[in-house]
Amino acid sequence: MYELVIETTGLRKEYRARGRKIVAVDGLDLAVPAGGVHGFLGPNGSGKTTTIRMLLGLSRATSGQLSIFGQRVPEYLPQLIDRIGALVEEPKFVPTFSGRKNLSMLARTIGIPRTSVDKAIEDVGLKGREKERYKGYSYGMKQRLAVAAALLKSPDLLILDEPTNGLDPAGIRDIRDMIRHLGDTGVTVLLSSHILAEVQQVCSSVSIIGQGKLLASGKVSELLGDNVTRIRVGVAEPEAAMSYLTKAGYAVTRDDDKLIVEGPQHPEEITRVLALHQIWVSELSAIQPDLESFFLQLTADPTTAQHRPRADAS
Repeated sequence: MYELVIETTGLRKEYRARGRKIVAVDGLDLAVPAGGVHGFLGPNGSGKTTTIRMLLGLSRATSGQLSIFGQRVPEYLPQLIDRIGALVEEPKFVPTFSGRKNLSMLARTIGIPRTSVDKAIEDVGLKGREKERYKGYSYGMKQRLAVAAALLKSPDLLILDEPTNGLDPAGIRDIRDMIRHLGDTGVTVLLSSHILAEVQQVCSSVSIIGQGKLLASGKVSELLGDNVTRIRVGVAEPEAAMSYLTKAGYAVTRDDDKLIVEGPQHPEEITRVLALHQIWVSELSAIQPDLESFFLQLTADPTTAQHRPRADAS
């Protein structure tokens, strides 16, 4: 298997709208390693869907190169398409047919054996509900069936574009667990999303884009690092404690009845400063960085863009 399942170099997509040029993707270098779940992250309108459409041959790049499994696309896409499953647009199912019948019809159309239907139903967690009519499914179950359709070919690469859009928290959790399971089975999953907190729980590596440009790419653990960026402090007198810590040179904010101290190099010094004023600490806990705060910091300082490690296959 190739070290990189997806690779783009200098990818650019322009189009015209109302007489003016729009740049949807601007020199994007994307690297997706083999195996597991790779998050393709960015706000709505950042170029995620446009990039995916170019990878699938649904839109042609203005310039740059794309490859999947080491083969140039769209030139070699016909030879690769059986290894790729995708959920980009809402699929059309027959409302009065059961989930199983819809999948069976699709399987026959593309020459897939019946056993693949059983496996896809199992993989997405619809076993026991597959005989119910599609029109009676919840939105989350419809999303699961759509992913099952993408899995019928037993693809090596599964591309999911915003699969949790429109779901309630319980539905998001279910889809998240399903994606994690798929990544564990050896399928390479490219997960496009703007919900960073959810993605962090399933992705081992990510690429973050903004305004069509790559902002950061690499393993989640490497991007976030192990350094503690903030400390939560619990005291009985938060106003007084905040005043003393501020005078001592710390950047402090309130969080309900707690204090948040930004980036102390030696957290134990917080307790010493407060103890000098007879204020005793009841809580001193590290707030680890997360993808959401990392993304906000990254987009607030565009000079950091593309100065981050790229994803690799190790």
